[in-house]
Amino acid sequence: MRHGFLLVDKGVGKTSHDIVYLVRKALSEKKVGHLGTLDPAATGLLVLAVGAKALKVIEFFNGLTKDYEAEITLGSVSTTYDREGVIEEIPSKPGWSIPSIHTVQLLIQERFIGKIKQTPPAHSAVHVNGKRAYAEARKGNKVEMPEREVVIDDCRVVSYEYPKLVLHVSCSSGTYIRSIAHDMGHLLHCGGYLSGLRRTRVGDYSIDDSKDVSNIAWGNVIPLKEVLKDFARIDLTDEEFEDISHGRSITKDVKDGTFAWHKDLPVAVLMPLKDGSRQVRARKVL
Repeated sequence: MRHGFLLVDKGVGKTSHDIVYLVRKALSEKKVGHLGTLDPAATGLLVLAVGAKALKVIEFFNGLTKDYEAEITLGSVSTTYDREGVIEEIPSKPGWSIPSIHTVQLLIQERFIGKIKQTPPAHSAVHVNGKRAYAEARKGNKVEMPEREVVIDDCRVVSYEYPKLVLHVSCSSGTYIRSIAHDMGHLLHCGGYLSGLRRTRVGDYSIDDSKDVSNIAWGNVIPLKEVLKDFARIDLTDEEFEDISHGRSITKDVKDGTFAWHKDLPVAVLMPLKDGSRQVRARKVL
């Protein structure tokens, strides 16, 4: 049984679940998950965990920075903050003029770099009062979306010719690029929505190394030993491996989340016991 990560270039129109289904079918492997979804209208990099052992380590990759190329259409707003919603053109107010690239760049530096507050779109998968926000929004119910703090490491103009503004954005997990587009349009006093989105990087994984879902094979799966090579590790003897595999503790000085390896393969995630001893046991056996 093989386990690891698969990099897929998702096309427009397909859901992330569609891609998971196609990979399961292509590789004859039921155990497939992902490190973060993309909206159907978005394209780009999906990192999939293939095999039961790979699914067990997804938690260690939840906070990866993501890079996007985002096209924003200014002068209009959308109910969903992207091209999938009802789009309404915003008439120009007296005295308003088309923002210069200098104005846009200054706004980015002042409001869209570092730790920022943003409100996710009502048409999103965020839970509000135990329900998905988009489910309530589709019913026509008003949804009060909670504000959240996200981190924008980099945001810069790739191209700009009003009304089209293309940005490169590098941000923390959980950032809504749709909200950036909406908020930027609001602050420029002309409205804006996300008209195109492509994810180009997830952590150290690049779109340049991805495959089309119609052309994948087991040879494209990055082995789990390669995926975990930069994490803290210890190597187990045969006896220690036997103990860990059967739920018994061993004596080691390790931090929580250290990976145990045996015969050059990752076999478990370790955790120290809370009794002050040097005993550790497996939090997860891979």
